[in-house]
Amino acid sequence: MRSLMIGGTGMLAQQTNVEVISNNIANMTTSGYKMQRAEFQDLLYQNIRRPGAQSSDAGTIVPTGIQLGLGVKTASVYRIHTQGTIVITGNNLDLAVNGDGYFQIEMPDGTTNYTRAGSFQLNADGQIVTADGYTLLPGLTVPANTLDITIDGSGQVQAKIDGQIDPQVVGQIQLARFPNNAGLEGLGGNLYRETPASGAAVVGNPAIDGYGTIQQGSLEQANVNVVSEITNLITAQRAYEMNSRVIRTSDEMLSALSQLR
Repeated sequence: MRSLMIGGTGMLAQQTNVEVISNNIANMTTSGYKMQRAEFQDLLYQNIRRPGAQSSDAGTIVPTGIQLGLGVKTASVYRIHTQGTIVITGNNLDLAVNGDGYFQIEMPDGTTNYTRAGSFQLNADGQIVTADGYTLLPGLTVPANTLDITIDGSGQVQAKIDGQIDPQVVGQIQLARFPNNAGLEGLGGNLYRETPASGAAVVGNPAIDGYGTIQQGSLEQANVNVVSEITNLITAQRAYEMNSRVIRTSDEMLSALSQLR
């Protein structure tokens, strides 16, 4: 019976849906996390009687025909790159992007990855790095005798150095934008990688030409709506139960058929 296979595809689809929702809920407190959504498509149809076919020699046309669906499949799991809530932390090296753009992170192999999580620190060399020690490009170095660090909305980094009246400019943070943010590949650790689907990164200074501004002493929270996720979780659970009911009903029908004498 087709319904056995159809119910199975429905259960697999809702299992994927629950896994995506659970990952969103698990990361509801992850800085810079972007929630994901599962997108589904119906499978191929079996044409028992094709719509539009001629039903007689007089040229009459079948208005609807008979098409039997074969179930559902997962088409994609895409990220929704909407702005998360910005919260004030008071830490000078916590940076949030308000608007479009990603921080550029240099990996140990020399490649560049991207992130929205701006919880940075200083390493032993005075460079601004992530929690894993990866350097924030373009590789700013803060002098050892710095008393305070100021980063304005346009990304300019200034250091208040002991014994000097005026702050010293130590560098300029730049942001990267992409034609298709949803095409970025998630790597874990709050990092993304450029792909052919995302398009090439376009780098520029914050606060100009459509780039977001940088807010010092703040972090962008995950854009997960907990109420919406719980509602989606309940819906997915009910859909899973209904698909399992389809399989149970099909099994009962086959059982009744096998008991005929």
